[in-house]
Amino acid sequence: MNKNYFEIMRGGVHTTFQDSGYSNVQHLGITTGGVVDNDLFRLANEIVNNELLTPILEFANQGPRLKLKKGKCRFTITGDVAFNIWCDGSIVEGIPYRSYLLNEGDTLDILSTIKSNYGYLAVEGGFVVTQHYGCSSTLTQSQIGPNEGKKISDNQLLYFHQDGSRLISSLDFNQYKYQDDAIRVLRGPQMNYFMQKVIKNFYSKPFTISNTTNRMGVRIEGNKISSIKSHNIASEGIIKGSIQVPGNGNPIILMAEHPSIGGYPKIATVILADIARIAQFTIGTKFNFKEVDLTDAENIFRGKNKFFESLLNKIKCN
Repeated sequence: MNKNYFEIMRGGVHTTFQDSGYSNVQHLGITTGGVVDNDLFRLANEIVNNELLTPILEFANQGPRLKLKKGKCRFTITGDVAFNIWCDGSIVEGIPYRSYLLNEGDTLDILSTIKSNYGYLAVEGGFVVTQHYGCSSTLTQSQIGPNEGKKISDNQLLYFHQDGSRLISSLDFNQYKYQDDAIRVLRGPQMNYFMQKVIKNFYSKPFTISNTTNRMGVRIEGNKISSIKSHNIASEGIIKGSIQVPGNGNPIILMAEHPSIGGYPKIATVILADIARIAQFTIGTKFNFKEVDLTDAENIFRGKNKFFESLLNKIKCN
């Protein structure tokens, strides 16, 4: 067994091991899973010089409190997150997007996300986790993946591969500049299920993030959408970003742990570049949708990737 490990003093609201997700098992009824915010996942691993797809800890709202029992650990936290480090009886207020070194007996307390939902903890060398179907993402709904498919809980031990170095890495992270405040979408495969005036309202009237949002889906309300046909269709494959409209008229934007098939009509699909953004909207946030075409979506995605590539070159090490 690896000699380096943390003891979990508080598991947090929903803390799980995640990586980029399952890419080859949807035909078995297993969803893709993986991190909700791929941008923050990538930055976390880059800051501590890990391989791109090294599994990390994803936490929602309140994060875990971890005490380092054995070894030394260099770590970073990405996201809009408040955290403290307890070291030799003193408290250091942590800064996201930079690395820190923990020694035996030190405690990392991830207090909360601030104006977002998800944050990420990466350790240099990575955590010791199992793989399932070549992936190390936890699917808590189906109990598949590391940690027996369960979220991190109080008093358990988390092992990591190597002693951390004393290298300090940091990134002056400026958020990606979006063209406007709207969430951009493509036309959905069942848009013909909705009258033109309903479609117009879908784009012109704001929605509000509900209090039932989770890793399966972002539920939105405040602008009911009704269908001229049935609110049930023959079940078919669905993807992350699909906007389903159930019978109550409150759409659901599918997220990382979405089902592999679904039977509600889909009015639109959030473009890949905006999925992390909508997932990070907090409860009560109001927003609008904006339609773009496939060429626009591809260009926006390339532009965002170019921005994050440039960020990686700005990581400072000393």
